[in-house]
Amino acid sequence: MVLTYSQYNKLKKGDKAPEFELKGIDDKIHFLSEFKGKNLLIVFMCNHCPYVQPKFDYLNELQEKYKKYLTVIGINSNSAVIEEDSFENMKEYAETGNFKFLYLDDNTQKTARSFGAECTPDPFLFDKEKKLVYHGRFDDAHMYDHEEGNTAELEDALQQLIEGKKVTVKEEPSCGCNIKWK
Repeated sequence: MVLTYSQYNKLKKGDKAPEFELKGIDDKIHFLSEFKGKNLLIVFMCNHCPYVQPKFDYLNELQEKYKKYLTVIGINSNSAVIEEDSFENMKEYAETGNFKFLYLDDNTQKTARSFGAECTPDPFLFDKEKKLVYHGRFDDAHMYDHEEGNTAELEDALQQLIEGKKVTVKEEPSCGCNIKWK
C-alpha cells in the first residue's frame, strides 16, 4: 500500500465533470449525461482499500439522507490485476455492504485519468450543472468510520451547495491507497 493524496492538477473548481461511459454493477452502461437535475458526488474507490472500507456506510448514509438533492456514484479504477477489485467482487462488496449508490467499473482507467483521480477514496462534488464545487476529503477520520472524525468537510460543502451558497469549505486532500494503474 502506498499512501497517496488527492491532486489538484487536472480539474479545478468550476470545471465541468468529464463525460464517462462505464459499466455498473447493475450490468448497465452509465453516462455522466444521464444524471440531470441533481448534485453529483463521484468517489473514486475500490473494494480492498482500508481507507475506503470505513466510508462504505457513510456513502450509503449520504445517498439516503440527501437523495432529494444528490446522486452518489462510486467508481473503481483499479487494475483488475487486484483480484479483490474485480468486477465480480465489486458486485459482492456492493451486495454485502447493501450499497445504496451506483458502483461503476473504470477498467480502462480513462475516467480516473480524465478527473485527475489519484487515490482511494478521492471524492469530487459537482453541482447540478456538473461543475466542480469541492474536491477533498470526507473528514479527518482517515481509515476510520466517519463518526470517529472531528470534521465533516464533504458534508459541510454539500450543505452549502444545497442551501444555494457558494461552497467555501477548505479543501484538505483526501488520502488513501494509490489507484493501481495498469
